[in-house]
Amino acid sequence: MGKIKACLFDLDGVIVDTAKYHYIAWRELAKELGFDFTEKDNERLKGVSRMTSLEILLEIGGVTLTDEEKLRLADKKNENYRTFILKMKPDEILPGAKSFLKELKAKDIKIALGSASKNAMTILERLELTNLFEAIIDGTKVSEAKPNPEVFLKGAEALNVQPEECVVFEDAEAGVEAALAGNMRCVGIGSASVLGKAHMVVDGLHQMDYNKLISLEKE
Repeated sequence: MGKIKACLFDLDGVIVDTAKYHYIAWRELAKELGFDFTEKDNERLKGVSRMTSLEILLEIGGVTLTDEEKLRLADKKNENYRTFILKMKPDEILPGAKSFLKELKAKDIKIALGSASKNAMTILERLELTNLFEAIIDGTKVSEAKPNPEVFLKGAEALNVQPEECVVFEDAEAGVEAALAGNMRCVGIGSASVLGKAHMVVDGLHQMDYNKLISLEKE
């Protein structure tokens, strides 16, 4: 596939772990609707859009609502979630993420964010990472969810590189599939049993460096 010129990063689970805040916000909503929402239930929401997440939540609770009520609850969940992320601090960046981003920048590798989150800009600002990204493609700029490759293809376009010159960092199976569908190399962050289709799987960005990245050029 040739030379690597750019890296595209998912946000949640790769650079920062906001999953706990999503979980608390969904759990509060379930409680209000009169049922329990467990961490096991929450696994079903990973990498899924807000409205689809709400549908799963309502299915778990056996609750039927009008479309209007669903929109109101989805907004309420987001407001709850935002109260948490607005208190985030730079020490919540996952181990190794910032040093790896800085190393890439020093080696002239272009960097973009490719996240479904509509709160991505807020989170990056709270973590003081905005200046390390040359392009930020988030949920406000895409219409198709992963495994559709739209978010990553737009990232490549914004960085002015070809898809085959990009490496994507993802923690969700749908994200790995999106990278492959976009003709990009992919590093899975997490478990090889879930992310086995990726070209390389590591526990976190603390296990990555420039040399390891460049070894993917042989793939």
